[in-house]
Amino acid sequence: MSSPHFVDFENVWLAYNDELLAQNHFAVEDINLQVKQGEFIAIVGPSGCGKSTFMKLTTGLRMPSKGRILVDGAPVTGPLKISGMAFQASSLLPWRTTLDNVLLPLEIVEPFRSNFKQKRAEYEARAIKLLQTVGLGGYEKKFPWQLSGGMQQRASICRALIHEPKMLLLDEPFGALDAFTREELWCILRDLWTEQKFNVILVTHDLRESVFLADTVYVMSKSPGRFVVKREIDLPRPRDLEITYTPEFTNIVHELRGHIGAMRQNGATINQ
Repeated sequence: MSSPHFVDFENVWLAYNDELLAQNHFAVEDINLQVKQGEFIAIVGPSGCGKSTFMKLTTGLRMPSKGRILVDGAPVTGPLKISGMAFQASSLLPWRTTLDNVLLPLEIVEPFRSNFKQKRAEYEARAIKLLQTVGLGGYEKKFPWQLSGGMQQRASICRALIHEPKMLLLDEPFGALDAFTREELWCILRDLWTEQKFNVILVTHDLRESVFLADTVYVMSKSPGRFVVKREIDLPRPRDLEITYTPEFTNIVHELRGHIGAMRQNGATINQ
């Protein structure tokens, strides 16, 4: 019987090698997490707590030492084709135009790779439409060095979504941007998710970002990482930036900050 959840972590532990495993030295421990179909979750916590390790486990780039992971009802046994990823560094290839950078996954990932030459015009039309959606219409032939940081990150998100993945994983995608550009990209991501309802896992240090975008925010403890707080964000959707100035929004941000502050002071476990 398949899992009723899109992402399902069952008692997952990870040690980075056999030597550390023998010493019971884990990067993340005892992760039990169920994510509903189409849910947007955010993960926050202190640096080095295992947030990025969790992402690698979810995408199959790392296999757990103990426990099992199901995504879309199937056990994760290797890198997933149904996911797209974007990071803090946009990692656009400098010798490729914006359009060609966005098309890159379709040249690499099956079944698109086999059809790329025959369907190139169709794929280019899809990429151009996606670029227009994020405000990059007219920039298709520009190279990364001709784009601002915010534009590069928009292109990076388009590249992560071009193969229409069921799940988008974002690792600090807006961390290097100024506050105004960051908020602009929050709204673009919100709109893309609202329209397509793919699953999103966002790792961020920005508590405001997590509360604005997510359905549920999880707080990770210091290493070894484990989830110690689950906070459902009961703010109505659709959300616009005005909500970030309301007492309801600010109270949730302060609550999450309090949890992280308490961990920094004494390392104590906080219950859900």
